[in-house]
Amino acid sequence: MSGPLQLTFVTSAVDAKTLPNSPAEVAVVGRSNVGKSSLINALANHKQLARVSKTPGRTQLINLFSMPNGSTLVDLPGYGYAEAPVAVVAKWQALLKQYMAGRQTLRRAFVLIDTRHGVKDVDEEILTLLDKSAVTFQVVMTKADKVNAATREANIAQVQAALKKHPAAYPEIVLTSSEKGEGIESLRAIIAGLE
Repeated sequence: MSGPLQLTFVTSAVDAKTLPNSPAEVAVVGRSNVGKSSLINALANHKQLARVSKTPGRTQLINLFSMPNGSTLVDLPGYGYAEAPVAVVAKWQALLKQYMAGRQTLRRAFVLIDTRHGVKDVDEEILTLLDKSAVTFQVVMTKADKVNAATREANIAQVQAALKKHPAAYPEIVLTSSEKGEGIESLRAIIAGLE
């Protein structure tokens, strides 16, 4: 059993080209309001390490957190719906694509999918971008406590079917609830194993 990830905030960046070098990186990416910040806080067992907001699109920068071994956890801006001007949203999307396509040290991207909704069209765009960029990714389903068992099973099956179309997808899905702690230990162990 592993303890909380020892994460220390390093910096925020508006441009992937200005990011500091790291021997290894893992990235957290997902639709706006999917629960990225809550998940990072749960992984670190720290309530306010990453800023949580009920308003979609709050994470507008690339945020970096260092781990004790020198690796970096990268929190990317949410994609899809965001309460922001179209030009600003387009800028975030370009930032996300620039990062995904150009990081040689990226070990794995964790794509967060809301258990209540499954894979949506906007998620498919990112999964396809990861395939094209040859970035291995793994789906982490968030908010598993927010649905009943039947909906949960149906949406897991939908996500599994979607992943079969993506060669860069890692087959194992991690089901999580940041509120209840479900799946957090498993995800910590996976991240620790990538260092």
